[in-house]
Amino acid sequence: QVQLVESGGGLVQTGGSLRLSCAASGTTFDSLTMSWYRQAPGREERELVARISAGLSLGYADSVKGRFTISRDNAKSTVYLQMNDLKPEDTAVYYCVASRLMSPVGEGQGTQVTVSS
Repeated sequence: QVQLVESGGGLVQTGGSLRLSCAASGTTFDSLTMSWYRQAPGREERELVARISAGLSLGYADSVKGRFTISRDNAKSTVYLQMNDLKPEDTAVYYCVASRLMSPVGEGQGTQVTVSS
């Protein structure tokens, strides 16, 4: 099982920026696909926000395209989510998820992002 620890969440005003980090341990990081999900207040389902594969293929939810950027540093076993031009609807708990061969192998504890209007 992969251990994941997120950091970087917080309270920011509309239009502000945050960078989330997710540090992995317990496996070979560069073989993992890393994803960020979020769960908004009062909602049961999680939304896939961004994904970066081992081969550096990227994918984003339509709601964050042009504002969020996912990246990875294999030397540090860390994935990042740079979030710019934040909006109140971005308020959520953000989770880092690791997968291999399309199967989840680890999930972080979540970090709260709150965007005030």
